[in-house]
Amino acid sequence: MAKTAIGSYAPDFELPGADGTVHHLARYLESHQAVCVIFMCNHCPYVKAYLDRIAQLHQDYKTKGVAIIAMNPNDATQFPEDSFAAMKTFVVDQKITYPYLRDETQDVAHTFDAVKTPHAFLLNKQGVVVYSGAIDDNAQDAGAVNVTYLRNAIDNVLAGQMVNLAKTEPVGCSVKWRESAV
Repeated sequence: MAKTAIGSYAPDFELPGADGTVHHLARYLESHQAVCVIFMCNHCPYVKAYLDRIAQLHQDYKTKGVAIIAMNPNDATQFPEDSFAAMKTFVVDQKITYPYLRDETQDVAHTFDAVKTPHAFLLNKQGVVVYSGAIDDNAQDAGAVNVTYLRNAIDNVLAGQMVNLAKTEPVGCSVKWRESAV
């Protein structure tokens, strides 16, 4: 399966969301200046440490034409807490207001080449991946962040500029692949 590199078009997807609707990447690209896809899950301590920061990104950029979309690719057979039903509860419990999608087949995660939860990908209006990696430089302590990688990349895109730092290493738990998918 081909992997999506920086500078290539992101794979289109049509996936169910915890909100009960189907989400299609092409629709977001039609109506937004940029789309940020963040692979995450319910149980990862790194994701839990980032939930407030992701919510703040959504709050800060939703009126500026940036969509934040979370996606859970983890194998629910091995990790039942990452099932679609558990995602619906997680959205309510965590007061998540951005779309949280289920990548049951793991095809989208494989094509994006997601390796961690969380792992952020920023797409420009044309659907080209312009950033891949960590949300910022401090997974453990939001108060000790020095570099806001994803926020900086979003600001570059909104200003019509090239992304200064297009790739960083994501920090988090590994994506939990299905046994047959490895």
